[in-house]
Amino acid sequence: MPTNRLLDAIRTRRGLKWGIPAMLLAIPYLLAAAVFRDAIEGGGPACLNLLVLLCIWNAVKLTIVGPVSAVLLIHARATERVERRRGEASEAFRAA
Repeated sequence: MPTNRLLDAIRTRRGLKWGIPAMLLAIPYLLAAAVFRDAIEGGGPACLNLLVLLCIWNAVKLTIVGPVSAVLLIHARATERVERRRGEASEAFRAA
């Protein structure tokens, strides 16, 4: 759930710039998955497999959000630039 909230915040226009740095949060998830896997191999309970899967899933989500947010940010900036130019053109037309 925390990663879903983070992804929701990143998908906003203000949050798109944080997609690439959010990819770094995948590292602790992968480390946690490795620790849980080692615990399982050391004789720990098999239910830790669920935590391994959860950590890997969250790491994958955070890894994917970086490139996706970069593309969305480029698209948003291009759209804003086009709208700004249209506004300037309409102002120049009205002034003439």
